Amino acid sequence: MADSVYRVTEVIGVSTESWEAAARHAVETASKSVRDLRIAEVVRQDVTIEDGKVASYRVRLGLSFKYETGD
Repeated sequence: MADSVYRVTEVIGVSTESWEAAARHAVETASKSVRDLRIAEVVRQDVTIEDGKVASYRVRLGLSFKYETGD
């Protein structure tokens, strides 16, 4: 494997269904503007609560992508 440099940036996905759906939405949305996504690490999960019930699931992801070298 050649020497590489990666960047990690955080994004937050939100879903009324589940944490998995929130993560999927975050990755799919980020992939529209960031190329060569490599890894998504779950940094934090939480929920929003309304009237004593879970209203939405939120997932904070650390997304890594590879810098282009121009080779």
